[in-house]
Amino acid sequence: MNNIPQFVAQISIAAPPVMFAIILHEVMHGVVAKALGDDTAARAGRLTLNPIAHVDPFGTIILPAILLFAGAPVFGYAKPVPVDYRNLHNPRTGMMMVAAAGPLTNLTLAAISIVLLLLIRPHLDGPWAPSLWVPIFEMLQISLSVNVGLGIFNLIPILPLDGGRVLVGFLPYSAARAMARFEGVGFLLLFGLLYFRGFNLALGRIIHGVEEVLVLMIVGIARML
Repeated sequence: MNNIPQFVAQISIAAPPVMFAIILHEVMHGVVAKALGDDTAARAGRLTLNPIAHVDPFGTIILPAILLFAGAPVFGYAKPVPVDYRNLHNPRTGMMMVAAAGPLTNLTLAAISIVLLLLIRPHLDGPWAPSLWVPIFEMLQISLSVNVGLGIFNLIPILPLDGGRVLVGFLPYSAARAMARFEGVGFLLLFGLLYFRGFNLALGRIIHGVEEVLVLMIVGIARML
């Protein structure tokens, strides 16, 4: 029970960046789909940052809270934005672009988080650090980790993840159709892989490596400016 106040404090810091990362990921699927000819998400009222339109009770709230309480890497998901790929100007290429929009949005948010972290870091030693800059700094650190994690996780080439849809777009038609037939068991395969310690370690190293590369790139650019 003594940990409850600390847990509530953690939730108040983690919830905004986690929710924003998950929701914007889905919104950008719909935004790109609309730009390419399909307005299904727009007609469903899903091109909004209003959390009510996107929240999945388990994936957006319960799962991230459990992972946070357990000290595990935090990730989650929102209700998928509806996309009718048949309406896209070029369904095959359009599907790839719509799918890639989510992970690329998360990696962009991660890069923005790094920039803001670099700007705020000098203020941490100031007199207002405990009441203002430290919570913001912690939110941005979570934003960096969550967005890189979401981006990389969704790029795993297994349907129905975004990486699977991108891979289907690259494959020859026969191979793409064969892969699409197994979409229904994709999550079972994914959860099976997550039980393997080696897979989790490899995924964690990739996520950590991408974080380091992003930091090095942005710090290098900042030094050149």
